[in-house]
Amino acid sequence: MRALSKLTGVAVAAAVALTATVATAQDRRVRIQMQSNFASTLALLGPNAKYTVDQANRLSNGTLDMRFFEPGALVPASQAFDAVSSGALDAAWATPGFWTGKDIAFAVFATVPFGPGLGEYLAWMKEGGGEKLMQALYAKYNIHSVMCHLIPPEASGWFRKEIKTLDDLKGLKMRFFGLGANVMQNLGVSTQLLQAGEIFQALQLGTIDATEFSMPVMDLSLGFHQVAKFYYFPGWHQQATVGDLIINKAKWDSLSAHQKAAIEASCDQTVLKGMSVGEAVQPAALKEIESKGVKLMTWGPEFLQAFEREWKKVAEEQAQKSPEFKKAWESLSAFRETYSIWRERGYLK
Repeated sequence: MRALSKLTGVAVAAAVALTATVATAQDRRVRIQMQSNFASTLALLGPNAKYTVDQANRLSNGTLDMRFFEPGALVPASQAFDAVSSGALDAAWATPGFWTGKDIAFAVFATVPFGPGLGEYLAWMKEGGGEKLMQALYAKYNIHSVMCHLIPPEASGWFRKEIKTLDDLKGLKMRFFGLGANVMQNLGVSTQLLQAGEIFQALQLGTIDATEFSMPVMDLSLGFHQVAKFYYFPGWHQQATVGDLIINKAKWDSLSAHQKAAIEASCDQTVLKGMSVGEAVQPAALKEIESKGVKLMTWGPEFLQAFEREWKKVAEEQAQKSPEFKKAWESLSAFRETYSIWRERGYLK
C-alpha cells in the first residue's frame, strides 16, 4: 500500500508538472511595459518594484516579458493612471493613494489615519473584501489592480523647526500624502502632494517648510536630514501603506490564466518582502539619521488627540461627498470593529 501510495503521489506530481508545462507552451509571449512611481534608487520601494518584475517573468516561465521603467521614463509620474487607463502605458507600480484626484475612495485602499497596522490591513484587503472593492473601483477606469506591496508605519514628518504647540502648525507649507493631508489642512497647514523626486528640492528651496514621505530607511535615502532637523513620530497618518500594480484592463484580459497567476504570485511575494524587509531595516536607518544631528521627536497627547479629532471630521465629510468612499470606509470600519476583540486580546500592549 505504501508503495502504491508513493507511486500515486509521483504520478499526480508528474501530471501537475506536465499540465503546467503544456499550459506554458501554449502561452504566447507578452511584453508588458511597467513604469514605477518610485525610482529604483529609493530604498525598499525601488528594489521591490524591480523584484515584482523579475518574479513575474520567472514565474511565467519566460512567457511574460515585463520591463521596469523609472518614474517619468515613459509618461510623467502624475499621469500614469490616465496612461494605463487609455492603454498608452501597459502597467504602473504605485499606490492607490496617488489617484485621489479621480476619487477620494482610492485613499482607503492605500492608508487611513489612525488606521490598521500591517496584519489587520492585509486581513481586510485579502479576506475582508478590500481588494475586491478596490478592483471594482479601478474597473470603472478600465484598469485592473493587484495588491503588490505593503509596508510598515511611516514617520510623521520632517520639520525645519520644533513644533511646540498646535498654533505652530498654522501657516506651514507641507508636502503631505493621502487623507492625512485633509487633517493637516483642518489644522491650518497648506498641503500639496509632490512625487518622491520633487520633495528634496522643494524643501531645500523653501517652497515647503516641512514634509512627510515615508519611513526612516526611505527618508534617509532622499536626504531630508540635510535640510530639516526635527523628525516626528509616530506616523499617525500611515500606520501601514498598501501599494498596487495597475494594468490596463484589455492588457490584463489578454493574458492567459497562467500568466495572470504568475503576476498575482509575484505581487504576493513582494507584499511579504515589503513587510519583512521594511521592518528589519528601520533601526539602522534611525541610528544613522540621529548621527547626522537630527532630533527624533514624539508627538504629545495634545497633538495626537487633535489629529484624531480632525480625522473623524474628515472621514464623515468624505463619506458624504463620495459614495465610493462611503462604501469602502464602511467596509473597513465594519471589519475593524469585528477584528477589535482579537486586536485587544491577542496582542501585547
